[in-house]
Amino acid sequence: MSLYMKSSTRNAVMLCGLVVPAVAAFVYLKQPWLNEVRNGRAGFPPVEQTEDSLISLIAVGDMMLGTNYPSADLLPPNGQNILDSLKDVLRDADLTFGNLEGTVLNSGGDVKSCSDPSKCYAFRQPEYMVDHLKDAGFDMVSIANNHMGDFGEPGRTNTQKVLKAKGIKYAGLETCPWDTIHVKGLVIGLTAFAPNSGCLKLNEYERAKKIITELDAISDIVLVSFHGGAEGRSRTNVTRKTEEFVGENRGNVYEFAHMAVDAGADMVLGHGPHVTRAIDCYKGKFITYSMGNFATYARFSLSGVSGIAPVYKLYFKRNGDFVRGEIVSIRQLGEGGPTIDPNKQVLAEIRRLCKMDFPEIPWNITDDGKFEIKK
Repeated sequence: MSLYMKSSTRNAVMLCGLVVPAVAAFVYLKQPWLNEVRNGRAGFPPVEQTEDSLISLIAVGDMMLGTNYPSADLLPPNGQNILDSLKDVLRDADLTFGNLEGTVLNSGGDVKSCSDPSKCYAFRQPEYMVDHLKDAGFDMVSIANNHMGDFGEPGRTNTQKVLKAKGIKYAGLETCPWDTIHVKGLVIGLTAFAPNSGCLKLNEYERAKKIITELDAISDIVLVSFHGGAEGRSRTNVTRKTEEFVGENRGNVYEFAHMAVDAGADMVLGHGPHVTRAIDCYKGKFITYSMGNFATYARFSLSGVSGIAPVYKLYFKRNGDFVRGEIVSIRQLGEGGPTIDPNKQVLAEIRRLCKMDFPEIPWNITDDGKFEIKK
């Protein structure tokens, strides 16, 4: 589906900034009779699951398109959009999602404490970069991550303001826990979690369950994103235990993801370790534990497995059940920016990690990147 078709068929039911419509939608969508209609009861036949009725989603990991702090020299030259080479891939779905790893702010803000600003990993993306996201086809982003607080409340507030103005849905902060969008006649909800200040907390399970359950009550499909797990090239495995990084509890991502599905999530999209991790399927719902560095300019280590990542194209039924997927392998060279990887390194990495971490899941992952559960 083209970008123009995508944008013309969507109208969001929003929480942030539009309280009355959100409440009205909640009351309407909570009606028991509507659920009966959705599920083929109340005298209506169920919706036939044809190829055209499937929902397609593009999902990618960490995105930081360039920072003007501490110097504008850390921006791509001449206002370049580092997503240009992947536009055709990113636009080829009903919905496109990624993790926005850093604030959107032209200048100012309350920068976090750094002993040496030249080595400070504080990300301040100029506002024009949201146009780059929009042009590449992004519809929804998570803003629940450790860099969303790099420039304090001014950074968080302006990020939301600019995303809203450009029509990109976002979720994951205490001030904006979820958002929704219409796709093919369905309400698709997004919420996101991280172990960081200002974000919905990854490790507060009871509150997370409540948020997911409430979002499920007003949505046909619920997407849950998380920023969790330890970072680094040696942290590619899903340990199924609590992970720590520089003294911070980064959660038990396996436990969190399964809890989210039990609470109503239809898909769980992970990021945070800056490497790719294995994929999982629980109760018919797709889970990816980390999608790696997708588009990260100048301030990220991109050697080895840190410089390769997947673009997932996922197909799922109108009840949220996973059907099949495709992996487009990308790599980042030099200062960063995704390009197609002809050697498909991340495809081999995902296969290896799935066999190691989830041998109980009968994945069939082909050489051309298509995957599904073996029948």
